[in-house]
Parts: sequence; structure tokens; C-alpha cells
Amino acid sequence: MSENTSSIVSKVWSFCNVLRDGGVSYGDYLEQLTYLIFLKMAEEYRKPPYNRNIGIPEEYTWDRLKQQRGAELDTHYRELLEELGQKPGMLGQIFLKSQNKVSDPAMLYKIIDMIDKESWVMMGVDTKGEIYEGLLQKNAEDTKSGAGQYFTPRPLIKVMVQCLQPEPMKTIGDPCCGTGGFFLAAYDFLTSHHRLDRDQSRFLKNKTFGGNEIVAGTRRLALMNMFLHNIGEIDGEPMISNSDALIADPGYRYDYILTNPPFGKKSSMTFTNEEGEQEKEELTYNRQDFWTTTSNKQLNFLQHIHTILKTGGQAAVVLPDNVLFEGGAGETIRKKLLETTDLHTILRLPTGIFYANGVKANVLFFEAKPASKEPWTKEVWIYDYRTNVHHTLKKNPLKYSDLEDFIRCYNPENRFNRKETWSEESPEGRFRKFSYDEIIARDKTNLDIFWLKDKSLADLDNLPDPDILANEIIENMEASLASFKEIMATINGESEEN
Repeated sequence: MSENTSSIVSKVWSFCNVLRDGGVSYGDYLEQLTYLIFLKMAEEYRKPPYNRNIGIPEEYTWDRLKQQRGAELDTHYRELLEELGQKPGMLGQIFLKSQNKVSDPAMLYKIIDMIDKESWVMMGVDTKGEIYEGLLQKNAEDTKSGAGQYFTPRPLIKVMVQCLQPEPMKTIGDPCCGTGGFFLAAYDFLTSHHRLDRDQSRFLKNKTFGGNEIVAGTRRLALMNMFLHNIGEIDGEPMISNSDALIADPGYRYDYILTNPPFGKKSSMTFTNEEGEQEKEELTYNRQDFWTTTSNKQLNFLQHIHTILKTGGQAAVVLPDNVLFEGGAGETIRKKLLETTDLHTILRLPTGIFYANGVKANVLFFEAKPASKEPWTKEVWIYDYRTNVHHTLKKNPLKYSDLEDFIRCYNPENRFNRKETWSEESPEGRFRKFSYDEIIARDKTNLDIFWLKDKSLADLDNLPDPDILANEIIENMEASLASFKEIMATINGESEEN
């Protein structure tokens, strides 16, 4: 990090800490920074040498805002947010449903002053990106905000992109993009691995990425995150839709899908009944392009991803264990996935790497194929990075280097030339293949396959640290509790119907 970047980052953080003492959360602070930095950049673009008309009315420009003080500043800023939220394009989407969460006008003015001192358009993309990604990370770590569920560990994202190796002039989708982590990692890969010509650069900036995010605040952060990383235009149309991706087939198809669908199995909507009580109703999506109807959110996302992937397109998707073993709709979808795509690789992830507790997840890598009488999946290669692996968010977070062995085994340069590290002679090997026939013969076409022995069961002298053990116990208990809640909800639903 350069000296200049360092000083800006420390300024941004110092205000964050002061605001937190005043009751403003990381998330609220991040939103206010988003509005204000966007306004300042719009002002810079409005002046020479750019002379661009961004669509901000004269009375709500940056220059007018920084002239205000005290109660007048508070009133003016609230009016500005409301007015700009009704504008078209990226401008309106950044300010959609925006509110002022900094109640102290003196503090608000200090933030405005801090932002005013920097030239944000001229600042390097890396600098802006580093500041913003750092704030997103802090926001994810702030357990009270619940923002962690929208934040996939950056090392895992980088590994998934490294395995897919996206190419220029191809499209990349994420139907639940959170704060845009997959898009940025793909952007970094494309710019660092290819010498892009003018057309390729233009395509990357304006046409490569597309996705959905239904949570308004998270979508705003994603749009700003991408914009600060030089993706999209300040006066262009947003690439991220605020519609529910699962509602319908959007009609367009992507070359790559990189995504981590939201945790929580059931899709539901909350409504108020006649007695005035809040009730939840399960959502099922009746889509002609889906193999089967289910209220399981992740199974629906998997079906949706299959729909929006071009023939020959590649997907890398983070999915919880239940997708690998659940019966009924789960079994139907797994069989269809094995038949219609080449589901070539599964990475079993350890616990303790996500901000949402109790999550046991995997990455599924598959390639969409044309219609065929024969199943496309011939063998599934499984890498077990879960058994005897212990991570915690604070003391031992997941690092890119932890998964470098997986990348070597995956062999992105030529995944058809792979070698198992497991054999009868090497039973500790983490990389092992299973044929289509072996998988189909398993009960319910269960893909939750493991073969390594858990050393903590056999060797009590070499147990992990107590805090890691405690974390794993909590993770397992929370996962079990979530499963029991699902069962109870189903039982209660059935008993009410009868």
C-alpha cells in the first residue's frame, strides 16, 4: 500500500471509529461514504477536462452541499438524497431509498470535508478499491449488521476465478452478487492475465458483467464497489438488477457463472394475516425451465444457473451440503445435473470460513452441455479440504495459499489431464475421482462423499486448539438447530393443512 493510500485509508478509518462511538454502524457509515464519494466524483466529472453532464440538478451539486452548515446542512442533505433517488440510471440506483444516518451535522460536515480534500477521479483504481473493499470487510465482520451473509471470503473467490480462468469478450453473471466480490476478482484476473486491446477493455468495462441483488443497501454497495474499480460509467445504466433472479428466465445467457447463493434453505415471504400477526409463506417458483418445483432456495438457484449458462459455459457455485444429499427434489436435480452438464469437480470446504455460523459448504464446478442421450458427466473429482482442516475467522482465516494445492490438482490449464492424490497406498490423499456409475449407484445419488479419517477421533493427544474445537461444536450445533427448525416448520405446515 502506497504512503498516499495509507494516509487516506487511516483518515477514512478514524472517522469510522468516531462515528461508531456516536452509534453509527459500519454499514451506515459505508452508505454515507458511498453517497458522498459518488457526489464528489460527479462534481469532478462535471468540470474540465471531462465536462460531463451526470444529471445532478445545480442545487444538489457537491459545491452547494459543502457550503451548508448545521441544521441547514441536515435539511439540504436529506432533500438531496430524496431527489437523487428518483433519477434514472446509475445515479438513481446509487441513491435509491437513501437516508441520512449521521444525525450530528458537525460530524457530517467533517466527512464531507475529508472527502473534499481528495481528487477521487484521479486517484488510482487500486487505491479506491482498497479503501472500499476494506470497509466492506469491516462491515462483514460487524456481527450486529448481519452483512457477513453477503460477503464470500475473498481468497475463496480468487481460487474459483483462478480455476475458471475467464477470457476477454465473454460474459460473467452472478444472480445474487452481494457486494460484487466475484465480479471484481474476475476483473482483476482479466486485466492481469491479458493485454487487452481497446475493444476488449471497453467490453470489460461495460458489457462483461451482469447480475441481481434484491437487498437494496447491498446492491448499492455492489454498484459503488464496481464503479470505484472502473467497471461501468457514472452516467450509464447499472449492471445489477434489483429483481429476484428466481422469478423468471431472464432470456440472456452467460459464458461464466460465479456465485454464492444466499444461505438458508427455504424461500419465503412474510405477510400479515387477518389477526394482524406476521406469518411466513413458502415460495415455490413455477418455471417451465426448471426440472422440478421446490421451495429450497439453493436447489432453485442451481436450476436457475443451469438455465442462464450458455452451452459450453462454465460455472463455479458455492452450495451447502444439503444440496449434495437431500432426497426428493434434491435427488432429481442432482441426476439432471449429472446428465445435462459435465459436473467435473467438487471442492469440500471447511467450517469456520463464513461469517454465517453453522455453514458446511462446497464449490461445484460444471460445464453446460447440449442435449444428449448419454449423461455428460463421466467422472466427478472431489477434493476434500474439510476433514482435519481447522479455520476460524479471527485466528486462522482462510488464505489463498491454503487452496493452492487444490488449484494444482484442478489443473486449470488442462483439467482433462489430472492425477488423483488418493490411492490404496496413499489413503490420506485429498483428491479422488468417482465414476458416474459409482455415483448413480449411491443412495439418492448422494454426492456428499468423503473417505479421509478424522484424526481428532483417533488421536486425542493431537486435538486442535480449544477455541477451534469450541467453534466447531458451535458450528455443528447451529447447523443441527437450523435443520430441526426446518423439520418443525415443515411439520407445522403439514399439520395446519390437515
